[in-house]
Amino acid sequence: MTEPQLTREFLRELFLFTSLADDQLDWILAHVKLEHYPAGTAIINEGDPATCFYVLLSGALRMTRLVGGSEVETIRSDQRGSYCGATQFFYGQHEQRYATSVYAITDLTFLTLPAREFADQFRSWFPMATHLLEGTYLGWRNSDALIGQRRRLLALGEMSAGLTHELNNPAAAAVRATAALRERVAGMRHKLAILAKRDIEPDLLEQLIDVQERLVKQVADAPPLTAMQQADREDEIGDWLADRDIEQGWDLAPIFVAAGLTAESLDHVLESVGDALLDGALRWLAYALETEMLMGEIEDSTTRISALVGAAKQYSQMDRAPHQWIDVHDGLDSTLVMLAGKIGTGIEVVKDYDRDLPTVPAYGAELNQVWTNIIDNAVSAMEGAGTLTLRTAREGDRVLIEIGDTGPGISAETKQRIFEPFFTTKPVGEGTGLGLDISWRIVVDRHRGDLQVESEPGNTRFQVYLPTTEQASE
Repeated sequence: MTEPQLTREFLRELFLFTSLADDQLDWILAHVKLEHYPAGTAIINEGDPATCFYVLLSGALRMTRLVGGSEVETIRSDQRGSYCGATQFFYGQHEQRYATSVYAITDLTFLTLPAREFADQFRSWFPMATHLLEGTYLGWRNSDALIGQRRRLLALGEMSAGLTHELNNPAAAAVRATAALRERVAGMRHKLAILAKRDIEPDLLEQLIDVQERLVKQVADAPPLTAMQQADREDEIGDWLADRDIEQGWDLAPIFVAAGLTAESLDHVLESVGDALLDGALRWLAYALETEMLMGEIEDSTTRISALVGAAKQYSQMDRAPHQWIDVHDGLDSTLVMLAGKIGTGIEVVKDYDRDLPTVPAYGAELNQVWTNIIDNAVSAMEGAGTLTLRTAREGDRVLIEIGDTGPGISAETKQRIFEPFFTTKPVGEGTGLGLDISWRIVVDRHRGDLQVESEPGNTRFQVYLPTTEQASE
């Protein structure tokens, strides 16, 4: 490798030093060093004392930060003149530490300057600029921390409210069904005792139990009925009960219909027990059928709760490695569950999934944040009424995830700026303008994918393209 000749002219080729005076460049030349690193080398470790300011001359690097104990890549660069390391050297704190780790992707060469000496000289060269930079840096850091914390709290609050709302319905249903089940079991015991006092022959009681077991097994397979079919079936069974002088048969008819019984089913009960025991047998049977249906309701409710908890775990990726091969449909579905409360009943959700898509190498939790940002914006644009469409497809060596809404659309001027940080079309106080910027960086920078938007009134579509190859997520 040929060593570059460090001269004023050489330094002025780097954009950082282009406008420096001769005496300033002379100071740089007196303190600068050339450092070479082979590919794969860890050059800077996050958290170590920030002692050097690095300027890239050749090669490519990548920066990472630790997030939740996992190393997250933030940027890659091969631009000559890019800088890293002690980039806040101008800030008047003596104990500064590297904010990121830096690794060599290829063999590379740096110009390095001692951070403390460079800071003192920089302040003497540009005293006013140093004060402005310090003020800007402090203001940005405080605002970023405050806005970021507020945004996280708002997002967490919305997610918690939505999940709590979704959990409350099946939990309340399970509680109600359990209370009703207790009453029905007690009633069933009471009716069985009454039947036993009537000196039923053992064979007849056994036959009655067989009839009960056979009819109870039909409950799970009871066909769904329309309101009209339900009413007609109840009238039919009510007439059957009235013809046989069963008191308050209108109370029993809805139970038998919900369990899938017909008048023909009741004929079999009559054949088994006879007229004398029919009333008690039917009421005992009603308790047994209702008990079975209540247990089914409890099972459905608890299964729903378990599914919601599973969706929350899938959304947060709390029990998974940060980077893995994932099915994008899992993340989309769990995001819909988490946002169900915000989506509401006025928005129809349409899923047009290609279930034959391959898995993709990705950071699942981060992609879920992308789906959240885009879906949240779509729901806000539709203002409670419209159609939210989620479509997936294979396009060459990439997977397409498209999220569309029927809102008013995005103007051409807005579309040009929509991925800029802090740009928002929402009213003051309702948006930070960071959601789509974050989504862009996750899709494009982290996953080497692409994020596009197409929009016209009534048809806005955000299109996320993710590569299916492992090297895209290195």
